[in-house]
Amino acid sequence: MPTYAIGDLQGCHSSLLHLLDELKFDPEADRLLFVGDLVNRGPDSLAVLRWVKNLGDAAISVLGNHDLHLLALSEGLGRIHKGDTLDAILAAPDRDELLHWLRHQKLAWREGDFLMVHAGVLPGWTVDDTMQRAAEAEAALQGAHYREFFAQMYGNVPVAWDDRLQGVERLRVIVNAFTRLRYCSPAGEMEFHHKGAPGTQPAGWLPWFEVPGRKSAEAAIIIGHWSTLGLINRPDLIALDTGCLWGGTLTAVRLPDRQAFAVKCPQEKRLKA
Repeated sequence: MPTYAIGDLQGCHSSLLHLLDELKFDPEADRLLFVGDLVNRGPDSLAVLRWVKNLGDAAISVLGNHDLHLLALSEGLGRIHKGDTLDAILAAPDRDELLHWLRHQKLAWREGDFLMVHAGVLPGWTVDDTMQRAAEAEAALQGAHYREFFAQMYGNVPVAWDDRLQGVERLRVIVNAFTRLRYCSPAGEMEFHHKGAPGTQPAGWLPWFEVPGRKSAEAAIIIGHWSTLGLINRPDLIALDTGCLWGGTLTAVRLPDRQAFAVKCPQEKRLKA
C-alpha cells in the first residue's frame, strides 16, 4: 500500500486533484498523509476539507496553524485576518460536521521511523515526549471544554518548554511548537517573527531541526509550514511546503522509496515585497 506525504494545501483543491492524477492515486490501495494547513488563503478550502474528510481511513492529517485558526473563528474567537478565505466553510450546511472532524485530527502522527507534525518539534523532546505532548493538547482540543482552550490559545509566551508548566501555558507551548515553530535558540526558546530561509535569521537563532543534540533526530520528521525552505528530503527530515499558494508547486513524497512528485500551481496569493 503506497503512502504519500503531501505538503500544505491551504484550499488549493484543483492543484491537489492534479497532483493525485500524477500519482495515479487509488483510494482503495493508497494512503495520503497531509502535513496540516488544509485550509485558508487558497480558493476552495471548503472543497479541500470535504474531500480529505471523505477519504476516511485513506487519509491522515495533522493540524496546522490555519486549521486551528478556522476552529477558533468558528467559536467566535480570535481575529479575522486579511486574506482569510474561510467564509464558505463557516456558512456551509455541513459546517458542524466538518469542524467536528477537523477538531479531532492529531497534532502529531507516528508510524515506524516516521513522525509527522505541521511545523516542528522542540529540540529537547524525544519522539516519545513529542507523542505524549501531542496527546495532552489533543485531549484539550477534543474534550468538553475545548472552547476555553481556543479562548486562550493565541500568544507567544511562554517561549520555551518547562516540565513544570501547567494549564493553558503548557498547552500553548505545545501547540505553538507543533504548528508555528521555525527558528529557536540552542536552548529551545522559540522565535516566531522570522519566516525566511535559513541564513536570513538573526544571530543566535537556528532552524529547529539544526539545533545540536536534538533529541528527536533518530526519526524521519515530516513537516510543512515553512515555504521558504523548499523541498528537503533527507534521512531525518522531509519538508514539503513548496509554496503552492504562492505559485510554487504542490509536492508529495512516496515514503517507502522517498521519490518526490510535484505539480506546478497557479499563483493564488501575491508574494509580499
